[in-house]
Amino acid sequence: MKQVRFLHTADLHLDSPMVGLRHLPKRIFEKLQESTFQALRNMTDAAISHGVDFVVIAGDLYDGEDRSIRAQAAFRNEMSRLDDVGIKVFVIHGNHDYLGGHRVGLDFPGNVHFFKAELATAVFEKEDGTIVHLYGFSYPDRHVTERWIEKYDLKEGSDFHIGLLHGHMEEESSDHGRYAPFRLTELLEKGYDYWALGHIHKAAILNEQPPVVYPGNTQGRNRKEQGKKGAYIVDLTEAGAALKFFETAAVTWEETVIDGTGAGSFNDIYESCRIAVEKKRRESKGALLSIRIDGMGTELLDVKEKIDNGELLELLQEDEKDEESFVWTYRLSYVETVTVNRAELIRQSDFYQELFNTIDQYNDLDEAISTLFRHHQARRHLSGPTENEKHELLDEAEQLLLKLLLKN
Repeated sequence: MKQVRFLHTADLHLDSPMVGLRHLPKRIFEKLQESTFQALRNMTDAAISHGVDFVVIAGDLYDGEDRSIRAQAAFRNEMSRLDDVGIKVFVIHGNHDYLGGHRVGLDFPGNVHFFKAELATAVFEKEDGTIVHLYGFSYPDRHVTERWIEKYDLKEGSDFHIGLLHGHMEEESSDHGRYAPFRLTELLEKGYDYWALGHIHKAAILNEQPPVVYPGNTQGRNRKEQGKKGAYIVDLTEAGAALKFFETAAVTWEETVIDGTGAGSFNDIYESCRIAVEKKRRESKGALLSIRIDGMGTELLDVKEKIDNGELLELLQEDEKDEESFVWTYRLSYVETVTVNRAELIRQSDFYQELFNTIDQYNDLDEAISTLFRHHQARRHLSGPTENEKHELLDEAEQLLLKLLLKN
């Protein structure tokens, strides 16, 4: 039975500037700055240890159009490692590292094939005669909105067909740009054996057989890119494909929720936070952690004050300054839940009926927060809130409003 094994990755964003994180301790910030390069080395290690035939990189290899010399040199070094063991690499460029513009470029070893600005077919042939056709194109400009999927027609003479596409699936909402749009049905109709996608930073298998896969990015760069980050090892045979995810991230972004209902003192909350930190430490070599405490009693005013003024956060951070496998708590918050019986309040006053109707029908959040997210300075550092974050903002606003009303 003919078969090939390859590694599918995307969105390496080499030399990402890690905007807004310079307030971190120097050692931790330097590890974050190095993290995209370490993720690249981890990817190379996996390709070699798994004995893959080739690697596919589905766009946004670099974080910026200038492709810093540092980033190019790091990539060239890892490609040379793959070349030394006979592993080929096929690369498309996406909206971050598109082909247009002026830059200084380095030469790369012969095992690396870069797709150009027109859809093309690259051929890979194993020693046993197995032939793979790989189809792809690199973004000529940053904003590619055309439906390139319509050009992905099969060429005869291959045992396997693999499509590389950096783009957005129209059926899904996304915080990323809607570039090179496609529908899942369009991909499946093409008759390919595997679709190697890029652009979306969260790993997702859109279809099992044939696989249609976003591997996500290799290293989370902000709090919206949480959890495990990595790539896929794919075994492709005439019977189908088997996928194995492996982690590449040097540092992960995490969040956890602590139950504060049984806490009776500051020490209880502090110890609960420490337990949460140690749990994350066992799971990672380095993590940036957001902790939320739910259900603290109204009597713990002194604890809430220590959270509000940042003292508890500073205490947790002080514990981590000398830790090699750090878990740096970058945010600490708490939620006071107001238990509300809507029916009872509505019976008390028509005002509550009107209030709850207004809350349920409210749809002006985007306009309400636009002053911040459209500000000429803030928008350089802030991306718009996700749908989940919008729901959280509305829930928190409702809780705050009801707490103030019931207090009075």
